Amino acid sequence: MTKVQFTHIGGPTVLIEFDGWRLLTDPTFDPPGHTYPFGWGTSSCKLTGPAVPLESLPPIDAILLSHVHHGDNLDDAGRALLPAAAAIVTTSSGARSLPFPAHGLQAGQATRLEAPGRPSIDITATPCRHGPPLSGPIVGEVIGFSLTWPGQEHGPLWITGDTVYHRALRRAAAEIRPGTILLHLGGVGFPLTGPLRYTMTARQAVRLCEAIIPRTILPVHYEGWQHFRQDRDGIERDLRRAPKQISSLFHWLPPGSAEQVQL
Repeated sequence: MTKVQFTHIGGPTVLIEFDGWRLLTDPTFDPPGHTYPFGWGTSSCKLTGPAVPLESLPPIDAILLSHVHHGDNLDDAGRALLPAAAAIVTTSSGARSLPFPAHGLQAGQATRLEAPGRPSIDITATPCRHGPPLSGPIVGEVIGFSLTWPGQEHGPLWITGDTVYHRALRRAAAEIRPGTILLHLGGVGFPLTGPLRYTMTARQAVRLCEAIIPRTILPVHYEGWQHFRQDRDGIERDLRRAPKQISSLFHWLPPGSAEQVQL
């Protein structure tokens, strides 16, 4: 059994520490107040800054970057951090666009992180659809990550990435059978696109998790930006109507404070 320490820095940004490894997801460290364009006339303003300042970060072994082209997953300060990491794992198109080496993956492909004296980590890219059907060419390539390593007793750690609920995601979840999920929520939407959503809502998340029943669900990427349509209060309202066996699995990471989970 592995004790994994999670520190939620803000948005999708989480520091994951175990057995000598330090992994960072989707680095966002800019101060609040800036508006970022997302393409096709959409944009969003960052409302809150990071709960852990960039200068307080320990050395990072690997950055797991679900996509490179949206400021709420990789802002200016996060982009400046990338070269300091020993490894970067991201989409195949994202890896080609970066001016330094990165492991580029498409859904279903895998890579391995290795270091002396530490367990090897197998990272498999999982499918994401960052919007409604047929939106892929507009929203760009996005992936999630399934992490396995020796000594896990309760299934892989799954980082869903920015995605809505869809068939390929459901199939991947059934194959992975994750023990712990870093679940990107927020129901992202924009005035220009009306009711369309670009990340999961709580109702979609419940539907996904009913099929796999993980041990722990850690919501992230639901606060700190103008384009979220479902904050923690909205998520919790939906969870009160969900089956208890699912709603009881949700655990809220306190911003900036480390929490341990057994995998």
